[in-house]
Amino acid sequence: MRTPINEVTPETGRAEVAGWVHEIRDLGGLTFFLIRDRTGIIQVTVVKKKASEAVLQAAKAVSRESVVRISGAVKPIDKAPGGRELTPETFEIVSPCESPLPLDVVEKVPADLDTRLDARFLDVRKPRVAAIFKIRSAVTAATYEFFSKRGYYNITSPKVVAAATEGGTELFPIAYFEKEAFLNQSPQLYKQMMMAAGFEKVFEVGPIFRAEEHNTVRHLNEATSIDVEVSFADHNDVMKVLEDLVSHQYATVAETCSDALADLGVEFEVPKAPFPRIPYADAIDIAAKKIDEPIAYGDDLSTPSERAIGEEMGEHYFIVDWPSAIRPYYAMPYEDDPSICKAFDMMHPRMELSSGAQRVHQYDLLVEQIKAKGLSPESFEFYLQPFRYGMPPHAGWGMGMERLIMTMLGLQNIREAVLFPRDRHRVVP
Repeated sequence: MRTPINEVTPETGRAEVAGWVHEIRDLGGLTFFLIRDRTGIIQVTVVKKKASEAVLQAAKAVSRESVVRISGAVKPIDKAPGGRELTPETFEIVSPCESPLPLDVVEKVPADLDTRLDARFLDVRKPRVAAIFKIRSAVTAATYEFFSKRGYYNITSPKVVAAATEGGTELFPIAYFEKEAFLNQSPQLYKQMMMAAGFEKVFEVGPIFRAEEHNTVRHLNEATSIDVEVSFADHNDVMKVLEDLVSHQYATVAETCSDALADLGVEFEVPKAPFPRIPYADAIDIAAKKIDEPIAYGDDLSTPSERAIGEEMGEHYFIVDWPSAIRPYYAMPYEDDPSICKAFDMMHPRMELSSGAQRVHQYDLLVEQIKAKGLSPESFEFYLQPFRYGMPPHAGWGMGMERLIMTMLGLQNIREAVLFPRDRHRVVP
């Protein structure tokens, strides 16, 4: 039906384009239109003394953000976007746009985030906002490419489950016929079960649900998790996989999304593996020296603590050797000191991005640790059963896609990194 705008050059001579009316400037004898599709913007100039009556009528009637189809001659113009201009011979209003608009796509009048999310279909017409999702798409493609080339199986775990994945109460109950069911917090238990199945290396990119009552700029109740599990591997092995993946994701964006990065005005640097590793004990010492609040060994890291450590590190890094008491029951304790486990968090200077560990693969130890967390082994029978029938040593992690994009692009609110965010208050659109 049309030529993508970024493929229109003076050398094409003629072109037919279709898209949205981004901006209109009427100068009396001349009217300039900026027409936008997802590939770019082109200037269309209507010279009133030379244009046909049909073109003049359409140019007079059209409103901003209407969908149009225009054909005509293309010539070079230095000051026009892309250095070319289209003079219309036909000008069709395909779908008119009502006025006033719920928000200004050109962004001369700023809108707050709630207004933007309420009219998200308009918000993402902005090149700057669309750039976020072009980059997110590239990151997703890079993720699949990375694992496929390394022989991982792509799995899909259920999102409707009968028990909590990790214990606790942060669950969304749902009506599931005559049964009690919940939305899954994580594919954790299922990807571990695939280690017993002999799959050895698996990954999944899919939704997770957390009924946390947070209302912050970095929490969502429905998020996308990138999950990995690897057999015959320890925590060091899968930390290397994680840092290599993140470097690959950044490198792919740098290579394929230069136009989107320019739209966002992002200064972009590809992190280099290996990332520094610091023990939990050293991390809390750094935080204690930088912030005015007591931090005891065994405390989880607060947001101010994470920021303080991030300022000190100044790059992606791992916090390793966590106290077993504050990590999940499936984290493998060190043989020589069971009070510490083979768990890790991968951090960006702004926040945590990923959490992982070598897992307990011994049935008796796993049951013991489930009980130590105050949980009932009977509630996890479907998960425990594979551990009786030959479970290999294994390790893995999960990483939040939205936090990855948020930190990669310097976004101020995690809701900007997802098309239709779900938080404590928002369930529409």
